Formats: sequence, structure tokens, C-alpha cells
Amino acid sequence: MSDVLDPMQNPVTYALPFFVLSVLVELAALRWLDHDDNVTGYSFRDARASLTMGVGSLFFLTAFKVGTFFVYSAVSTYLAPWHLPTGAWWFWVLLLISLDFSYYWNHRFVHRTSIGWAAHQAHHSSEYMNFATALRQKWNPWFEFFFWLPLPLLGFAPWTLYVAFSTNLIYQFFVHTELVDKLPRPVEFLFNTPSHHRVHHGSDPEYLDRNYGGILIVFDRIFGTFQPELHRPTYGLTKPVETYDVFKLEYRAFGELLRKVGAAPRLRDKLGYVFGPPGWEPAADR
Repeated sequence: MSDVLDPMQNPVTYALPFFVLSVLVELAALRWLDHDDNVTGYSFRDARASLTMGVGSLFFLTAFKVGTFFVYSAVSTYLAPWHLPTGAWWFWVLLLISLDFSYYWNHRFVHRTSIGWAAHQAHHSSEYMNFATALRQKWNPWFEFFFWLPLPLLGFAPWTLYVAFSTNLIYQFFVHTELVDKLPRPVEFLFNTPSHHRVHHGSDPEYLDRNYGGILIVFDRIFGTFQPELHRPTYGLTKPVETYDVFKLEYRAFGELLRKVGAAPRLRDKLGYVFGPPGWEPAADR
């Protein structure tokens, strides 16, 4: 457990200076280099909210690690039929692909269920696409627990899950930009890229609920959720939040969901509000 919580064992710790440098480089490029004027750039208040949410997410991710490590360790110790060798090079390749597969399904779940979207929508609330937006992280990472649960059962050491997830997050930081156009075809085919992720942040009808991949985009291609970038997306939520209050950005959606559940007279309607897709309403209301 001490190694899991040790910040010097977390790849994100070493990536933080590069995050800051990337933001500064992007700001400089937007100011002094030639680029398409049709970009969102930066807003001070928006970037400040994103940075605040990023710092706050560190606390909740730590709580997530503490809460899940003991469960994953028990699964690994008492239920896993084998244990894969962490010293083998192929272990880390296999783990990164397996965790990215789990990430895809978790990401799809939080977009397609109201309870998941209430937790995740904070990350999509910005109408800007830049490196600061990458740090606009949710404070509710609890659903990952269920989607990671098969991994220790398959023989991956619990501590390695957190290293792989941090690597996944670091990669995703660099796809939050409008200053990188489409990359060479083999890269665009296999990996999540700025072009693919701009689509994911779009609120345009043709872009909604597309491109869930973390590092790889092949799972979207396989499972029918891939959408190429056809035009510059309209960023943000379909209903703009119109606030920079980080607590409202993180928790207002939960409050709205609770009100709907409390007002629903039937159990099936309550369950529909919780597990139905965002915007779900009972048949009579539709």
C-alpha cells in the first residue's frame, strides 16, 4: 500500500512539469505562431476552473486507490488462478492494452447511463479545447472499480493497475489540443489522437458518444463507436453549464438526478432515471 500511495511511484508526478510546460508552449503558440483562427484558445476563468478540478481530483484518486487496493489484493490473492510476471516486458504491453480495453467500456458506460454521466460530465463541461481542459478531471472515479475488477482476477498485480492507469491519463493529456492536425494514417488508425478526441468532446449530434478510447482507437472501430473528424466540433455540453463554480460543475448533475428520482412515482421510473441514458424520461413524458 505504501508504494501505491507514494507519489514518487506515480508516473503522473514526473509528468506534472511537462503538463505545465505544454500549457505554456500552447499559450505561446496561440499567441505568436500562425494557426487557424477558428480555435477556442484559452479563457482565464475556464482554465482556472480546470486547474482547480485537476488538483481536487488528486485527492479523490488517492481515496480511490485506498478503497480499491484491498479489494483487488484479495481478488489477486484468493481468486486469481495465476499471477503474471511483472518483470516481463510483455506484461506491461498486455496490461496497457487490457486496461485500455477496460477504460473503453467504463468510458462508454459513463456516457450512456445517467448515473455515470452525472459523474463524468464535469470533464466535458468546458467549451474550450486545450491542454488545461485535459486537467478538468471528475471528482467521482468510483465506477472504474467495477471495470478494473477482472484485471487482478486475470493475474495482473494490483499495484500495476495504478501505474498503467496513470500512463493512460498521461497519454490522454496530449490529445486535448486544437493545434495538432491529423497525424499519419497508421497512427490515426491505431491510436487516439487529437483529431479523434476533439470529436469526443464535441456536442454536435454526429459527434455525441463517439471515440471513447484512451490510448487506442481500435476498440471504437471494432465496437462501432468510431467517428472521424468531419468539421470543427462545438465543445461543451448540449446544455451549457454557464458557471465556473467547480462544485456546481462537479455535483450539480447529481442534484438534478436526485430530484428526478425523488419525484418519480414508480420504481421502474426511478431506475430509468438512474440507469437510462442521459435525458431519459418515462414513456408518458416522452
